[in-house]
Amino acid sequence: MPRVTTAERQIRSSTVDDPSHLLPEHASEPGGRRPGSRRRLIIVLLIVLAIIGFIVWRIHSNNVAAEQQAARQAAAANRPTPVQITAVQQKTVPVFLTALGTVTAYNTITLHTRVDGQLLQVNFREGQSVRKGQLLLQIDPRPYQATLDQAIGTLTKDEANLKNMQAEAERYTALYEAGVVSKEQQQAQVSNQGQAAGSIKADQAAIEAARVNLGYTKIYSPIDGVVGLRLVDPGNIVHASDSTGLVVITQIHPIAVIFTLPEDQLPQVQQAMRGGKKLVVEAYDRTDAHKIASGTLLTIDNQIDTTTGTAKLKAVFDNSDNSLFANQFVNVRLILSQRPNAIVVPTAAIENGNQGDYVFVVNPGPTPPDKIKNLPGETATTTSSSNSKAAAPASSGNGQGAGEGGGGGGGRNGKTRQQFHADTVPIHVDFTIGTNSVLSNSTDLKPGQQVVVDGQEKLVDGSPVTPSQARGIPATNSGGSVGAANPNAQSSAPAAGSGGLTGSSPVPPDSTEQAAQANGRGNAQSNGQSSGRGNGQNNGQHRGQNRNQNGGRSAPSGGGTQ
Repeated sequence: MPRVTTAERQIRSSTVDDPSHLLPEHASEPGGRRPGSRRRLIIVLLIVLAIIGFIVWRIHSNNVAAEQQAARQAAAANRPTPVQITAVQQKTVPVFLTALGTVTAYNTITLHTRVDGQLLQVNFREGQSVRKGQLLLQIDPRPYQATLDQAIGTLTKDEANLKNMQAEAERYTALYEAGVVSKEQQQAQVSNQGQAAGSIKADQAAIEAARVNLGYTKIYSPIDGVVGLRLVDPGNIVHASDSTGLVVITQIHPIAVIFTLPEDQLPQVQQAMRGGKKLVVEAYDRTDAHKIASGTLLTIDNQIDTTTGTAKLKAVFDNSDNSLFANQFVNVRLILSQRPNAIVVPTAAIENGNQGDYVFVVNPGPTPPDKIKNLPGETATTTSSSNSKAAAPASSGNGQGAGEGGGGGGGRNGKTRQQFHADTVPIHVDFTIGTNSVLSNSTDLKPGQQVVVDGQEKLVDGSPVTPSQARGIPATNSGGSVGAANPNAQSSAPAAGSGGLTGSSPVPPDSTEQAAQANGRGNAQSNGQSSGRGNGQNNGQHRGQNRNQNGGRSAPSGGGTQ
């Protein structure tokens, strides 16, 4: 009997206990399940649940981040905006017509020689001011001096011949009376005497002509003026028939300006000139910003150019400071009248919207309750209020920045700072003068109120602001006029109770700098690394809302007539 080992007995016993080894390999277990299928199903379910959980967490995180960003934007939008302001002025301004003009010398003379000869001397410097009667040029006088001397010699000879003819005529007359000579002989001697007298007259005329030609060798200035560049150098032979002159002299004291006006505007000018009234004419540079000189209107041309429908006018300027040059281009303002008590604001302060022109007026105090809805941050604040817990960290982060930025009553180092806000005031521009605009008398602006001249592109009606006085407007213009006569004069401080920034509520001199520093700290503390991107989006939304509500900023309006 074969011997059975222990290993074989174990195999046989396991075969009897587990009959599954008798099934083929492709057969499944009882109940329809394959080995390991339950484990794979559990793994797939866990993966799906993990993906769903990640998506839910990501969506929740994005919503929280968006709410925090909206809260930061709302806080930044409601922070006071640094602006520059200037006071509304009330002054007398001119009502004028504008035109393009050309400076013309009052007299222009081109000197020509009247005799032929060699140019010996030039007794002036180019560009020199000369007086009437001053010797300028010298032509060789020797040929003409010789001609004069020859004429004088001929006169002397003819005078001696005349004396002889007179004696002969007297002798023949006596002989004729004595009956010695005939009548024909006596008359012939009298005729010879007359011819000799005529030669004397001719000789005297020749002497005068020779002296005139000799005088032409010296060329004098016929007027007071300025000589230009010489056209002929010394040593050249000049001729009276030359088309090119020797030098040009222009009279610039006084000087004239020729300009044109449309025929429709001539009645206004004629009405203003009635009674012999002299109209003031001002000349400005090419940019129409700086006044060059003032003069008076001389006359209007006697006809209208049919090709252009314009008439020429001539104005005279003293030009004592030589500020005007011949053939210079100028912008002309013909002043017809003066408008007293006109309201004047810088053109840079004027904005344009759907309802027309308007300006931002800075008033003390916080934003009025009825204008809080206009602030760009109100929409973001309303959205973020739905999840106050999620926005709480952002609000906490912005609290310090807003407090330091001066949005509330607290300022730097805990000092109280006065609050200001900007209100929109509709206006109507009548005309502009340089960098200023004259408003209609029906405007609601009052003298002394403070209008925003820089930074208004970030404002809406009721925006909190941090104002500072603008320093870019000169106190006098190029002509040196001061006060009401100068449309570009610096605004004076408003009187107390004018509704603007008064002497009792001065603008802190460092308010702009402090606000800028506060804005920087607030953005750095609340926005972190993403503040640049968040601020860019906020500014874009802010500008878009501002444009939609108030229109874009208008360019300075042109024109100078009423």
